[in-house]
Amino acid sequence: MSTNRLIYLDNNSTTPTDPRVVETMLPYFYEIPGNAASRSHPFGWQAEEAVEYAREQIAGLIDADPKEIIFTSGATESDNLGIKGVFEMYASKGNHIITLTTEHKAVLDACKKVEKLGGEVTYVPVKNDGLVDLEVLEAAITDKTILISVMWANNETGVIQPMKEIGDICKKHGILFMSDATQAVGKIPVHPKEVGVHIMAFTSHKMYGPKGVGALFVNRKNPRVKVTAQLDGGGHERGMRSGTLNVPGIVGFGKAAEIAKAEMAQDAARLSALRDKLEKGFQDNLEEVYVNGNIEHRMPHVTNISFKHVEGEGLMMTFNQNIAVSSGSACTSASLEPSYVLVALGLGDDLAHSSIRFSLGRFTKEEDIDDALRLVTAGVNHMRDLSPIWEMYKEGIDLSTVEWAEH
Repeated sequence: MSTNRLIYLDNNSTTPTDPRVVETMLPYFYEIPGNAASRSHPFGWQAEEAVEYAREQIAGLIDADPKEIIFTSGATESDNLGIKGVFEMYASKGNHIITLTTEHKAVLDACKKVEKLGGEVTYVPVKNDGLVDLEVLEAAITDKTILISVMWANNETGVIQPMKEIGDICKKHGILFMSDATQAVGKIPVHPKEVGVHIMAFTSHKMYGPKGVGALFVNRKNPRVKVTAQLDGGGHERGMRSGTLNVPGIVGFGKAAEIAKAEMAQDAARLSALRDKLEKGFQDNLEEVYVNGNIEHRMPHVTNISFKHVEGEGLMMTFNQNIAVSSGSACTSASLEPSYVLVALGLGDDLAHSSIRFSLGRFTKEEDIDDALRLVTAGVNHMRDLSPIWEMYKEGIDLSTVEWAEH
């Protein structure tokens, strides 16, 4: 392997933009510069037409009505618009929201804001495999509950929640069901209406489209859902999200959705095989390797692996000139705390700190997996050779009985 070749295995943070997407976007930066809200000349009409075509492409990916697609700046804004928008719009019905402890920070922090505004939020724990206990979720419902928000697929572990069963619970109790489906849309079949999801956040840059553009699916019939706008001015996007539309970004988002719909199945089959090869390679060549989260109900391209008695950040420094991976969510990677998602799965700090997320993508090759296996395995062995804790473990010392001196 040449030392200057960088292997990209951090697709859950962001995917590379597909060249076919870039090509589709280019005319809208210069040749067709119009504002989609400019109704008085051809440039504006062309821009509006392009936006509506993209809306159809995106709706087609998730089997929705194009009128149910509201464009935003990304999934974080979509999550905020969904949660705060429902909280304000349905205040007369109740003030209680239910979510999971393993949600993305965009959901958790929006819920914290709702609490500051006088709302009540229940954070339901998950089981050790990352799946929610449906009985515990249903038991959290009160007569004030207006929304349950559960992410479709976890960004750190790839675990896919039982969406249809949660949708059935929401229907039974007459509660709105929201999902942050950022990591799922474009990678696996995601049809919100089929499973009873009424509001769904997702974004372009997780599915080989450009950054800076996302969407919120808002159900129009049975029930007709409304959200209170969080940005005012101009009444764009059916009054739910004001602001000049990012026409080139939306065009790219549409193209990305069209490609994903056509190629999703073959991408998933290829990537799950490469993901399995990566896991097996580590498990065959290293001791004390653990895959985190449910291995049946998960995304095809993601694996979160703990290398026991190896500090994850230190391990990454042995190969980060060659491989891009993550030790947690990109949005929280500045923190030295162990991943709150893995802690919620019941992992101790030692295993949580020793975990690395490998997220494969459309442009991942088999040679990338071979090189990653070689480099990461060498890094783990190097770190363990330097570790007195690993030496003690190998000597059969029960580390839980050791009294460590405090500094």
